[in-house]
Amino acid sequence: MKSDTAVRDEVRAHYAESANAVATGAGRACDCRSPGAGRADDGDVFAGELYEGLDREGLPDSAILASLGCGNPTAVADLREGETVLDLGSGGGIDVLLSAKRVGPGGKVYGLDMTEEMLALALENKRKAGATNVEFLKGYIEDIPLPANTIDVVISNCVINLSTDKPVVFAEMARVLRTGGRVGIADIVAEDDLTPDQRAEWGSYVGCIAGALSFSEYEEGLRAAGFVDVSITPTHQAAEGVHSAIVKATKGEAPVAGRRVDLPVVQQACC
Repeated sequence: MKSDTAVRDEVRAHYAESANAVATGAGRACDCRSPGAGRADDGDVFAGELYEGLDREGLPDSAILASLGCGNPTAVADLREGETVLDLGSGGGIDVLLSAKRVGPGGKVYGLDMTEEMLALALENKRKAGATNVEFLKGYIEDIPLPANTIDVVISNCVINLSTDKPVVFAEMARVLRTGGRVGIADIVAEDDLTPDQRAEWGSYVGCIAGALSFSEYEEGLRAAGFVDVSITPTHQAAEGVHSAIVKATKGEAPVAGRRVDLPVVQQACC
């Protein structure tokens, strides 16, 4: 069984390779979380297609090529002028740059990523886009390097499933959000009757299947962290019994004190 550190290192290596492929012109980032994918390890799919119909004016091609998400959180987060936004696992920066256009010069968007290569690519995309209300941070989504009660909206695109300690991620989201702050996330979620072992059989951790929570586990984890008005809406099938989904929630008046949900940690001996 892989340790949490080994899983994190595997994820980092995977996304570093994808960033280098885009930065060097060797190809576009490959992943498998967009519509039409079968098993999580089958082939490469251009996740940029999930942004069809959006205004791409001012977005560098490399930001679009580096898109590895399973959805488009900026389309559902209802971002408003002047808001402060945090993107967990910001990658090449496409969601950060789109959010920056929506919140305007009076707003601010932070992108958080642990992979040096992705951060370098994101910073270059920021420069090309001329975005002045954007800041990229290096760090882990389990330990967000921002003060409490400073964020209006947390977005994320198919990243939380990669964490091996999701209760801590949910608690960190609640910590940095202001009361009444919102969550607009695209993620991979498993059907409730799919066991953790079955999720591991269906796909790898870096393919976003092995670490997926079930619908009920995801909702319970968010509510335990103090979120209310939780909704999880499947959008398309990513693998058998596993779906890309839009997750929405609002930070309540006060978190549920002393309550932690022990969500499953799925690890693999291979892949």
